[in-house]
Amino acid sequence: MRGTIVTKDIAAASAALQSGEVIGMPTETVYGLAAVIDSHEALTRIFDIKKRPRNNPLILHISDVMQLDEVAASIPEAASALASAFWPGPLTLLLKKHPSVPGIITAGLETVAVRVPNHPVTIELLKAVGKPVAAPSANPFGSISPTEASHVHKYFNGQIPLILDGGSCAVGIESTIVGFENNIAVIHRHGTISEAQITAVCETTKVHSGGAKPVAPGMYPRHYAPKTPLIFSNDVSELLQKFSDRKVGLLYYGEKPAGIESCTVTCSLSKTSDLNEAAANLYTSLHRLDACWLDLIIVQKFPDDGVGRALNDKLKRANYGTIIT
Repeated sequence: MRGTIVTKDIAAASAALQSGEVIGMPTETVYGLAAVIDSHEALTRIFDIKKRPRNNPLILHISDVMQLDEVAASIPEAASALASAFWPGPLTLLLKKHPSVPGIITAGLETVAVRVPNHPVTIELLKAVGKPVAAPSANPFGSISPTEASHVHKYFNGQIPLILDGGSCAVGIESTIVGFENNIAVIHRHGTISEAQITAVCETTKVHSGGAKPVAPGMYPRHYAPKTPLIFSNDVSELLQKFSDRKVGLLYYGEKPAGIESCTVTCSLSKTSDLNEAAANLYTSLHRLDACWLDLIIVQKFPDDGVGRALNDKLKRANYGTIIT
């Protein structure tokens, strides 16, 4: 395959998908590595290109809630209420799958993850394709998720024919994933739609406690990780003092921490401590720092609720297994 092109041509992207190709696709959360639901070869190629474990389910993207019956066998009242409240948007629903949904998408599970993305380019593409599209994040398994077309190109140049350029991702982190038990909403992955927002719609909500086998995307302990060792902490200033002899990159929000002068590279995720702004900037900033040949990336820990809880979860997984001496 020749080099991968980056294009704004939706018709070309649609034609590639319908011919059984895997392409890079924008969403408001992160860029996805996309294939149509009925091409087993293309779906298999997603796993091969990403080096993604086959027991890690994919998310299906649909253009409108009216398509939900094509992929879900039953839809609880709580799911319908959440779809009405948050679609299109960064919310994925985990529902009993329709018999027509291939097992490779669901990792053999009886549930399917599905959402309507809130990105005009993505919606236009999905309408042009006319069928659901599977699209996990467009990064090698475990690496930093991509929020710009250039990130996808760096990862997969020459492995896919094209990347549809939809600009920078406005949300910047993966969608909230919600499943259902007896019409009770169960949060499987935290995102920018918070537990409080979901509870306001469903009244009763709980958080999945985890398990050995992932039942939804994004549940592996190591994920979203730069090549550079990363640690996150409430006490950034102490860490900067401890590693003052190292080449350190710092991501912070709000006021500048003490000791910032010792850093090789610094980046403010939000000068006003806006957690949504911090989420939109997190992965882009991690990509930037990861290219700086640093010894260590330090990230300021966020308040552990709402969007902050989602950000801390991403950083915990990016930090998993890191050893600093």
